[in-house]
Amino acid sequence: MNIPRIRIAHLPTPIEHLPGVSAALNGPAILVKRYDLTGVGFGGNKIRKLECLLAEAQANGARLLLTTGAVQSNHCRQTAAVAAKYGLRCRLVLAGEKPEHPSGNYLLDLLMGAEIIWTTKPERDATLKSAFDQAWQAGERPFLIPYGGSSPVGAFGYVLAMQELADQQVQPDWIVFPSSSGGTQAGMALGARITGFQGKILGISIEDKAVELQERVAGLANEMADRLRIPERLAPQDILVNDDYLGKGYGVFGELERSAIQLFAHKAALFLDPVYTGRAAGALMDLIRRGTFKQGETILFWHTGGLPAIFAESYQPELC
Repeated sequence: MNIPRIRIAHLPTPIEHLPGVSAALNGPAILVKRYDLTGVGFGGNKIRKLECLLAEAQANGARLLLTTGAVQSNHCRQTAAVAAKYGLRCRLVLAGEKPEHPSGNYLLDLLMGAEIIWTTKPERDATLKSAFDQAWQAGERPFLIPYGGSSPVGAFGYVLAMQELADQQVQPDWIVFPSSSGGTQAGMALGARITGFQGKILGISIEDKAVELQERVAGLANEMADRLRIPERLAPQDILVNDDYLGKGYGVFGELERSAIQLFAHKAALFLDPVYTGRAAGALMDLIRRGTFKQGETILFWHTGGLPAIFAESYQPELC
């Protein structure tokens, strides 16, 4: 396959059994794929994407990585980590109000030397484009990484992740994980076709309606297939997305997330984040109780990371 990669992540990430969680839910066997353990700046699923994106940036002579996300963005924190490790500058366009006291991912962004531009969510994309144009005109050699690292190049990291899973010889009936910008799910979906994975891949939408996310994921997967010069094609209906757990919106912490964080901590000493894995695990718990998953099946919960967000000041009053 012809997408270059720089090896950054600590791979392969382990797969662990969660018997305490399974027993507490009286449900099917639950495993966890520990993509919270990819290393570099507290790790997370974006490191897989950034391996490919950094190779592309270096091939283009980049000296500055530029990307965007929310105040507690895991993607932005991991981009800042990769930039620091490989001697590049990092500039982050963060959408939201500047916290009075840095904490969580935002604190780590600052510790790793990232420069911050503040904006609002509606103005995020325009601000990012303006920041790139200004950096280019100033001769800073910026490389633009899209929201969530979800480009065809970034998504290729999850084609490789599915090959990693195949090499570990684990064949779950379901993979369940949080899906937002779409790159992780696009890579998984295409990687499943390439590796012959026989299970189902279910993305729990964190922010968007299912139809929107399905179209975005299928589009990314097909662009990636074109880049790889392979004939595989995915239609939106091939992409499994559940949007029943959007709650009050992106990053709005509720009982669903709280119950999941507490159960996984109490029963497995496994820590979830308030935005992504907390919501996806809460959905998993509810779907088990509703009988969506059958006894005798095996579910692999793909832990995408995000631990520093637990320590964000804004979530502290809600966690316990």
